[in-house]
Amino acid sequence: MEDFPKTLAEFEARFSTEQACRDYLIALRWPEGFCCPKCRGTAFWKSQRGLLVCSACQFQASPTAGTIFQDTRKPLMTWFRAMWYVTAMKTGASALGVQRVLGLGSYETAWTWLHKLRRAMVRPGRDRLTGRVEVDETYWGASETGGVSGRKIEKKVLIAVAAQEDGRGIGRIRLGRVNNAGPSALGAFIQATIEPGSTVHTDGWHGYRHLPRKGYVHEVSVLAEHKEPASELLPRVHRVVALLKTCLQGTHQGAVSHTHLDYYLDEFTFRFNRRKSGSRGKLFYRLAQQAMQVEPVPYKKIVHPNGFH
Repeated sequence: MEDFPKTLAEFEARFSTEQACRDYLIALRWPEGFCCPKCRGTAFWKSQRGLLVCSACQFQASPTAGTIFQDTRKPLMTWFRAMWYVTAMKTGASALGVQRVLGLGSYETAWTWLHKLRRAMVRPGRDRLTGRVEVDETYWGASETGGVSGRKIEKKVLIAVAAQEDGRGIGRIRLGRVNNAGPSALGAFIQATIEPGSTVHTDGWHGYRHLPRKGYVHEVSVLAEHKEPASELLPRVHRVVALLKTCLQGTHQGAVSHTHLDYYLDEFTFRFNRRKSGSRGKLFYRLAQQAMQVEPVPYKKIVHPNGFH
């Protein structure tokens, strides 16, 4: 059963103590009731430190161990306010905004928290897109120089975009950075995000020609053969790209490095796919729920995701 506050007033009343926040995380971690990680026992008692002590084997289980909240020195109440604020901002939250709203002592803390929460915005094992799906690519980064043309990249990052059709509108989306626009990279993105048997609608780029061999129905709109601009032949992906760049350039003022771009894409996808939700509280619930499924990430790993320095 989904359990969440529906308004800011309900949120503030419900999570006014550390124990209330901890109890909420316990319910999210063990929705069917406590189960000891060591002996699978179900009876427990709570220690003064907020641990769940198994009555059978005395194992001490922490509701925050192995999650993004592990080893935090800040109150859970502050974390909960951060999650509410992040999910309440329709166009995304900036680290400066989080720092100001929560009264955090440093920008670095706010930035780190945001990146931890962005990692929780991708649900493990999420479903792939189905039906009829538009796919295209876009770029993010500095202008290319030295005669680089077409889909070649040196300074920019190539982002693949998949937008599921929903009548004349847009259903769910998926975004992902790809190394190049070749068949291997684009094929890997499509196989990871779209269910085989679906119809994939693309332009005539050769990087998509192998799709029928991968089990997809491939619909092609060769731009040179149509009077309509690309934005009309593939309207959904172009709409998504426009909104994405508005977000990156507006909320984050373009200050999104290539190193951390993947997590900004995850945040945009999380918000877009839940844009029709009638309750901010439900978004808070989803983020808190997924935060309990994401392993802790140290600050150094966030700063240097490809290796410690």
